[in-house]
Amino acid sequence: MTLAAASTLALIADIGGTNARFALTDLSAPVAEVLEPRSLEAARFASLQHAAEHYLDGIGARPRRAAIAVASPVNGEEIRLTNRAWSFTRGELQHALGLERLHVLNDFGAVAWSVPALHPSERLALHGDADAPLQGPVTVIGPGTGLGVALLVGGAGHWQVVETEGGHVSFAPLGEEELTIARWFTARFGRVSNERLLCGSGLSHIDAVLRGAVDHGTGQHQALREPADIVAAALEGHDLAARRTLARFCAVLGSVAGDAALIHGARTVMLAGGIVPRFVPFLRSSAFRERFLAKGRFAAYLESVHIRVITHTGPGLLGAAMALRADARHEAAR
Repeated sequence: MTLAAASTLALIADIGGTNARFALTDLSAPVAEVLEPRSLEAARFASLQHAAEHYLDGIGARPRRAAIAVASPVNGEEIRLTNRAWSFTRGELQHALGLERLHVLNDFGAVAWSVPALHPSERLALHGDADAPLQGPVTVIGPGTGLGVALLVGGAGHWQVVETEGGHVSFAPLGEEELTIARWFTARFGRVSNERLLCGSGLSHIDAVLRGAVDHGTGQHQALREPADIVAAALEGHDLAARRTLARFCAVLGSVAGDAALIHGARTVMLAGGIVPRFVPFLRSSAFRERFLAKGRFAAYLESVHIRVITHTGPGLLGAAMALRADARHEAAR
């Protein structure tokens, strides 16, 4: 069966602010699979349509169904990405790609859909029993180009995803260092959300503030280091400023993850995104756990919450495939 002739193949995509990831999935397979994955640099393309056409032309496939996960709210007909100057309407994109059915979902909604399909080797226990079965509700949260938050509810075979924009909740600083950071972010951006700090650019800005490489009057920075360079320097061990930055990032992430778990009534927290898997040992030894539990009378409640890190390299694609399969089941049940 060639790709072009495979009637059960569907297009899946995970579109972030930096990368546009595409793949195929076979809806007739017994389990969700990610086939022919490709990652494209989003800045190379004028639109999502052009990026998708480039991918499909490259592999010679013309699927009739698609699930596309995007880093933005997906409530209306018109979709505008939060961290990339791309927009489209569902109907126009569906027509341009020759699709019979197009499912658009939030990127972290897709990550949440992937959670039940993860192999034990594709997740890492940070706290709690590594072999314990998945317990819901599940908070899915993680920093990348932005801060994604989603909720997974239900149980085996009957999971459902609630998409959220929880990353845009207001930042609540604790201690003098975080107050200093918050004041600079306020001068620079006005309102300060958790996403402003807990993302790649946020890590760079925190580093600049803590190194004193900013003007606190104007909110301008003198120099920014790349997030990957900060993480590498912190893990290497001799750059005290980088270690201080990453430690503060982990502490804030702990507070935010704990808040999300309380809001969701979570029994499991899954950390995702492109940043955290790079420094899991550092996260484990940081103040993450202390800040996660620092919720006063509800510290004991959070003690029993399992915390795991998703290490799968493409959970958004896997989740898009899972969402399509759920759609197919619903159609068959009608």
